[in-house]
Amino acid sequence: MQVSKDGRSWRIGTAADVGWITGHTTAGVSITTAIPPVFDAYATTYQTDDVTAATYEQALVEDLTRHTPDQPWWLAYLDTGAHDVVFPHAPRVFLYWDWPYLLVEAGPEQALTWRTGGHMRHGRGALPDLFFPADRSWLVSALWDDTWTCVGGPTPVIHALERDPVANARQVQPGEDALPPGLARE
Repeated sequence: MQVSKDGRSWRIGTAADVGWITGHTTAGVSITTAIPPVFDAYATTYQTDDVTAATYEQALVEDLTRHTPDQPWWLAYLDTGAHDVVFPHAPRVFLYWDWPYLLVEAGPEQALTWRTGGHMRHGRGALPDLFFPADRSWLVSALWDDTWTCVGGPTPVIHALERDPVANARQVQPGEDALPPGLARE
């Protein structure tokens, strides 16, 4: 299926496009609750109070873009009924605990600009709730009830996020609790 926005046609994803995630995460509090255990390294990241949502999200996307060859990105917006999914009438894919996501093939620019109604983490952001490049070299996912974001990918990507003070990332191991220090579970 194709949808139109910004004078272009965009492909809506199917279950096959996220099959590598579906059923490959584990219930619990570790990073593998959001990210399948297929990557070299993992991290959690979140926006600190002294940084705007736009600045934080721009830093995160720039760090990822710098380490990713030019290619489409899959953007997934969790359909909570209260948050912008960009294409409200397009079909959904189901991830994690059968949560409905709108999945669209686009890119980093769209990841930063399409969502206008905010997301559940802090209501002001634009980023999709889950996104990854076509080559699946990394995955960014923020689960429904978390105030942080989980990332899995190559070690250089994770280290770049750790070095960026705005991205505010810390590396975690697959079996480790993903909760960043100083944050609490809802």
